[in-house]
Amino acid sequence: MYVKNAWYVAAWEHEIEDGKPYAMSILNEPIVLYRAGESRRIVALEDRCVHRLAPLSLGRCEGEKLRCMYHGLLFDADGKCVEIPGQDLIPAKARVRSYPVAPRAGWVWVWMGDPARADEALIPDALHIAEPDWIFGTGYMDYDAEARLIIDNLLDLSHIAFLHADSFGSPPDYAEQRPVQTALDRGFRLDRWITDVKGPTLNPTDDLIDQWVTYDFFVPGVLLMHSANFARGTAKACDFKKPDYTDALAGSLAYTSHAVTPMTTKTARYFYTWAPHKNHGTVESRDAAMQFQLMALTEDKWMIEGQQKIIDLEPDRPLMPISHDLTVTMYDRLVARMVKDDDDPTKRAA
Repeated sequence: MYVKNAWYVAAWEHEIEDGKPYAMSILNEPIVLYRAGESRRIVALEDRCVHRLAPLSLGRCEGEKLRCMYHGLLFDADGKCVEIPGQDLIPAKARVRSYPVAPRAGWVWVWMGDPARADEALIPDALHIAEPDWIFGTGYMDYDAEARLIIDNLLDLSHIAFLHADSFGSPPDYAEQRPVQTALDRGFRLDRWITDVKGPTLNPTDDLIDQWVTYDFFVPGVLLMHSANFARGTAKACDFKKPDYTDALAGSLAYTSHAVTPMTTKTARYFYTWAPHKNHGTVESRDAAMQFQLMALTEDKWMIEGQQKIIDLEPDRPLMPISHDLTVTMYDRLVARMVKDDDDPTKRAA
């Protein structure tokens, strides 16, 4: 179950090159993205010519327009067919769907629902990858699994102590010390202190420290996280609330953003970043952290794709919830309400 009236990440902005159509699928809908002429604005159209259903992503950019290279039909940036070679009359129905697009934070966001309800204010407020105070690395990987399984994984980070013991090196305490959950508009915030532990793989130390992690998670699957290490006793001193980041131990303050996009029923694309603060890292330390993150994401992928194969053997078999599933359950209920809102005829465009 996925929300239609939401912004989904379709690509990194730098991936949409001049003169090169870019193919992507979101919610089982084939989409082609391209930069329109001199304006270089990004256009998103249905990747399916009205004539023989050939993919327009195999077509040719012609200024603001996109030509199907099977039989030459030409479409404008609104999806209307404006030329059929050898035919003067162009039927009114000769058009493909166009999607609202918004470049933001280095990502290209596409609105999959009612265009009249597309509101850029609903795009999660991620830091831009060109933000000068942070040293960003970016990437993505594809999963042969449902996006919802990846979302569940991100909503319950208690698995870090077990699945990622070889990568991030987080202590077993990570699963024992519970996060504080706060409801947000279209999502949740989770704050977690881990106290009296040794520094993890990314920031090893023999001294006991306190670790802080906070992240916002928004529909349809966007995580925005800050993390840092602090001197032992900091959590208690600030009453287990948000610390002052200027007190973070050297080399530990970092930001990461993730976006999960359902491509088809059983495939998803996972976009991710990692960025140390400029006062806490370098390009070299960023690259090392990106390698650790890639290792952790590969561990996730290995587990989640294995989980999908088991689920497929008996799709209706119920899961057994545990206490760590609270945020997953709350998120599922939020999505269910939003899907119901998607289907509300009183809120559709005339």
